[in-house]
Formats: sequence, C-alpha cells, structure tokens
Amino acid sequence: CGSALLLLIPALVSAQANEMDSVMVKNGKIYVVVAVLAVILVGIILYLLSMERKLKKLENTEKR
Repeated sequence: CGSALLLLIPALVSAQANEMDSVMVKNGKIYVVVAVLAVILVGIILYLLSMERKLKKLENTEKR
C-alpha cells in the first residue's frame, strides 16, 4: 500500500502543477513570475561579475 502511494505522488504533483500553470497563465501572473526570476538572475550575475573584478584586483596587488 505504501509503495502504491509513492507511485501516485508524482502524478498528483503533476496535476497540481498543471492546474497552477493554467491559473497563472489565465490571470497573467506568469509574466510577473518570469520578470521577478529574470531580475533575480541578472542580480546574481552582476554580483558575481563584480566579485570577479574585485578578486582580480586583489590578486594583482598581491602579486606585486
């Protein structure tokens, strides 16, 4: 009985995800989610680039 439940979990999660996707698309909120994720991704990339520049500067001063 327990293994049958474990086999049904992915199907239940998939069904809930499909319902959530259709609701998000219908309400137009999917674009808000995509925009927020894009802003977060750009922020992380900019942070990593700035850290890289700072590390290069520190390495160059250390070599001298």
